[in-house]
Amino acid sequence: MPFLGVKISGHPSQEIADKVIAFLTRYTAEILGKKTEVIAVAIEFIPTNHWAIGGIGLSVQGSASFYLDIKITDGTNTKNEKAAYIQKIFSEFEAVLGKLNQASYIVIDDVRADAWGFSGATQEFRYIQAKNALSHASVTENLKMKKTAIL
Repeated sequence: MPFLGVKISGHPSQEIADKVIAFLTRYTAEILGKKTEVIAVAIEFIPTNHWAIGGIGLSVQGSASFYLDIKITDGTNTKNEKAAYIQKIFSEFEAVLGKLNQASYIVIDDVRADAWGFSGATQEFRYIQAKNALSHASVTENLKMKKTAIL
């Protein structure tokens, strides 16, 4: 259940937004293993004259930039998965936006499972619920096997 907040330099563009939503959803699912149906993406466009890097506006620099802040549940991805994700996402942004300023950032926030959730339930609650369901299913299966063995 990741939430992805994206800021992109430039004027609002539905075409760019659609492309960004598509690749973020795809690679968040493929590389980080997140469920597509709960990947949320919000995009905001910032005029290049309102975005500066090194004290110089992007409109002067002639480059584009982006900032991606993705929130995932702590402990659900390895360092290698996160590194691969950052590399792939940067290259996808570059393909869509063109020349990127190297100070275009991707921040992966590992949020504690008990500190966030969706649909009114924390990720920790979902984990405990799933674990209890598996435990109950295991006990039920063991009882069925014992009953069959007795018969």
